[in-house]
Amino acid sequence: MGAAALLLAGCAQDPAEKPEPGAPADGKAKTTLTVGVFGAFGLQEAGLYDEYAAQNPGIRIEQTSIERNENYYPQLLTHLGTGSGLADIQAIEVNNIAEITATQADKLVDLGKAAGVDKSAYLPWKWAQGTSKGGATVALGTDVGPQGICYRKDLFAAAGLPTDRVAVGALWAGDWNKYLETGKTYKAKAGEGKAFVDSASGVMAAVTGSSAQRFYDEQGKVVYKTNPAVRGAFDLAASFATEGLSAKLQQFTPSWDQGFSNGNFATVSCPAWMLGYIQDKAGPAGKDKWDVAPAPKPSNWGGSFLVVPKAGKHAEEAAKLAAWLTAPAQQAKLFEKRGSFPSASAAYKLPAVSGAQHAYFGGAPIGEIFARAAEGVPVTVIGPKDLVIAQNLADIGMLQVDQKGRSPQEGWEAAVKAIDNALEQ
Repeated sequence: MGAAALLLAGCAQDPAEKPEPGAPADGKAKTTLTVGVFGAFGLQEAGLYDEYAAQNPGIRIEQTSIERNENYYPQLLTHLGTGSGLADIQAIEVNNIAEITATQADKLVDLGKAAGVDKSAYLPWKWAQGTSKGGATVALGTDVGPQGICYRKDLFAAAGLPTDRVAVGALWAGDWNKYLETGKTYKAKAGEGKAFVDSASGVMAAVTGSSAQRFYDEQGKVVYKTNPAVRGAFDLAASFATEGLSAKLQQFTPSWDQGFSNGNFATVSCPAWMLGYIQDKAGPAGKDKWDVAPAPKPSNWGGSFLVVPKAGKHAEEAAKLAAWLTAPAQQAKLFEKRGSFPSASAAYKLPAVSGAQHAYFGGAPIGEIFARAAEGVPVTVIGPKDLVIAQNLADIGMLQVDQKGRSPQEGWEAAVKAIDNALEQ
């Protein structure tokens, strides 16, 4: 787990290795497949490696994990460049997938041609993200981050707003501006100091996540400055700050974590994976206080992929494992055990997904809510520096508006300057 961990290279078979219980009857050593991931990726924790090894007695699976993607990804690029030090399977975070498909596709196995892989079983926009311009699908999606709006029922009731998730979703259905208007209504009834959202940056991320074109165009040109969808999302999110609707918190900080349990805000844009995060931070006292409703428009935040480097020692066996790990049945198990929402839409019909409810969130039908959101997400153009642009818009631009009282125009200009410097423009 630590930042100092190294990615394991694919291990060659060791003729001297003693057979283990369950090894092939001919006494030959098992083939060891290595998987390199970042963080608690979930595949091992959900027991999928053990299940595959049980079904394939000649295979052993070893995983290495580097805790943070910002440490993991640069190492991966270095290993791809040298063709050494690579795991047989490597994980890719969605913000890095455009760079991988654009610059590294020739070094990766075309998993779209792997046995058992069915393109029609996956969300079209997720499949497109893992496909290079040359048409090779070099990355298979593991999960996606369809978004809903998580809200505090007790705070809504105190402000005279409906608490039933269907009625709540109807308040802002189809338009992010309606979400803003609901916030104004909440503030008027709840009184000063009662924040409607956790942060303006969180709103901006959700709104941009529902746009087909964001920071790049189809030709790979950076267009965020002139794209009305991006500027519109920035200005709309800034309104939550200037109208006094934001708790002015920075996401994934200790104060933000505390806000979930302290009731510092009434709503937060939440992808499927955040439900477990909220449950953890809000604690037992938050049970049945939190609920989840559909977002104004289908939006995505997060998701990952698996790739198989051609330079790996066991590329053929690794492709079989990658195909199995990302098949609908396994994605449904990963969702059931770890909360990672499937990128394989065929999994949405399986009972583990279609019938999924979350007891902490008042029995919310999360399988139904997030499946509908995932299927509505547009095919989004992703660029190689999406993460750089998004982080500067949030942490340089929007944070100044939200926490320091700068005007939206001042925040925008500060973000643009930082982005230009980062992209050397």
